[in-house]
Amino acid sequence: MTEFLARLAERDGIADIAEKVFRGARLSSDDGVRLFETRNITLLGALANIDRERRHGDTTYFVRNQHINHTNVCVLKCKFCAFAKTKKQPDGYAMTLETVAEKVRERIDEPIREIHIVGGLHPDLPWSYYTDLLETVRSIRPDVNLKAYTVVEIDFFAEKFGMSVERVLEELKDAGLDSIPGGGAEIFAPRARKLVCDYKLTAEGWLEIAMSAHRLGIPTNCTLLYGHVETVEERVDHMIRLREAQEKTGGFMCFIPLAFHPENTRLAHLPGPSGVDDLRTIAVSRLMLDNVPHIKAYWIMLTPHIAQLAQHYGADDIDGTVVEEKIYHDAGATTPQELTRSELLRLIHDSGREPVERDAIYNIIEEPDVTASA
Repeated sequence: MTEFLARLAERDGIADIAEKVFRGARLSSDDGVRLFETRNITLLGALANIDRERRHGDTTYFVRNQHINHTNVCVLKCKFCAFAKTKKQPDGYAMTLETVAEKVRERIDEPIREIHIVGGLHPDLPWSYYTDLLETVRSIRPDVNLKAYTVVEIDFFAEKFGMSVERVLEELKDAGLDSIPGGGAEIFAPRARKLVCDYKLTAEGWLEIAMSAHRLGIPTNCTLLYGHVETVEERVDHMIRLREAQEKTGGFMCFIPLAFHPENTRLAHLPGPSGVDDLRTIAVSRLMLDNVPHIKAYWIMLTPHIAQLAQHYGADDIDGTVVEEKIYHDAGATTPQELTRSELLRLIHDSGREPVERDAIYNIIEEPDVTASA
């Protein structure tokens, strides 16, 4: 098989890159750009699959999780975002702690392993709201992993409440924070970042806060928003910066390429990424991010069908049950609000992979029988 792939790579002008993949060598920035530009998507997927199976075999991970988007009020006006509202808009909201508690109790009979909490940058909520929110969830679900507040939210808290980033993280950790989601990274390259989220935390600031969390023992995920105004060179630059940060602190658990949904945004004139681009980005991510353990095909954004295919293009994770996701559905995502455990098992099994249930930090819960009920 390797000999056959080598011949295909020779024909497509990427034999030198394929040789690096075969021996597990690090790829350069130029290699990444050339992989994005190669027209043979099947070859690209096969190369990414070599690395994927070297790390994870036939395993595809999933988690039983719940999303809570506690507020959509945000002081930023990112052009790619359809979720954010001002506090004067009638559909702007901020959940009370009682509402958050009700949402958690609604699922109390389900063995949820992770509660994912992210929201907008609300100008009026006090600092105590954010710590009390974590403590409220923790009091109801003492054993769940609380994955809460993006790096951008952490930066906002520090600036708004006059605290150091380290103090913010420490107080959140004391309140129950276990890990941090990867959102807010968007695209690091200055040209593209200025065009889609000019007033958001800088790339350097995002990376430094993520590394600060790692140093305090708080693992995080990392992301890339792709399919808008960025070039392939800027995508690769983003991956290289994440790879370099990972060299320093080692705290990124998973990389999630996030497909841009143009509907209902100020970039609605753009087409968004195709299915081929989704698979290409997953594959290049796996090959470039050699020090990040996991690559997630986030079915909410990709659709379950593309997420299935992605399990043979470098991805080893399909996320989870999710339950009431608002951010990407406000941007036009037509995927379901949730999938049951049985549906996830079927998706993974039908893709030719073996489903393994995990917690938020990739501890294995069990390797379930595909016929198991939800």
